[in-house]
Amino acid sequence: METVTDSSQESNIRALKLTVGLYILVLAMKLAVYFATGVMAIFAEALHTLSDIFVSSFLLVASIWSRRQADETHMFGYGRAQNVAALVAATLFISFTSFELYREAIPRLFEPEAASYQNLSLAIGVIIISMFIAAIPLINLFRQKKRGAAAKAQLTELFNDELGLLAALVGTLFIMQGEYIADPIASIAVATIIAYNAAGLFRENMSFLLGRSPGHEFLSKVKNIARSVDGVLGVHDMRAEYIGPDTVHIGMNIDVKPGLPIEVADRIAEEVREKVHKSVRGGYCVIHVDAAERQ
Repeated sequence: METVTDSSQESNIRALKLTVGLYILVLAMKLAVYFATGVMAIFAEALHTLSDIFVSSFLLVASIWSRRQADETHMFGYGRAQNVAALVAATLFISFTSFELYREAIPRLFEPEAASYQNLSLAIGVIIISMFIAAIPLINLFRQKKRGAAAKAQLTELFNDELGLLAALVGTLFIMQGEYIADPIASIAVATIIAYNAAGLFRENMSFLLGRSPGHEFLSKVKNIARSVDGVLGVHDMRAEYIGPDTVHIGMNIDVKPGLPIEVADRIAEEVREKVHKSVRGGYCVIHVDAAERQ
């Protein structure tokens, strides 16, 4: 298990900054085209992008804040700030964007002919351009091997953007053929995509904030590392939880030979700690030494 390196964090922050700038450009384009065409699916995407700007800005701040060193108030650092940001982002996706789109689109299902459209070719062009623009940070984040919670949240939202834009594109093409009901259907599709992915994002980050374990495979690896140290007779009562993006807090008890001098027992514990830290860089490891039961 490895931690997110400083270079990976810098890459995440650069990608988030790029995304915010592109979102502002895309928002201006979508609003201009909505007022020029009257296509509600474009307005749905504009609302989506507006929420993205606020969410991405918040994730960016959280990514920078999470790099703060541990202090007396937060003794394991601020790594979970990214999970908090992702949780808030998921809540905003559901409560703001999805709800508003459903509220606007559902009544239009029953009055599709009431809307008027114009300059639909312009709408098609802007949607396609927006898809290409959104693909730039999406590819950048996707190519990164290590991503923090904020970057993962942003990756999810960029993927949402592409799906939403695809729904808007299909809906606009149907409108051009006179199928006006496709407009509210496309808007509902965008809202559903956002809500579905936001629910998954909420569930994943809630798990981290509740103290998610890194899993049996990770614990077995660390236990084997501890057992490999000369003088360790057994390992038990191991506990571990995430305290940040790929940063783990581990606690364990190791058994040593009964009657061993305290200095020797401390040296064994320190060797275990050093070997564990080589595998879990940047994590925390607390070791208690017990005397093994006599056979």
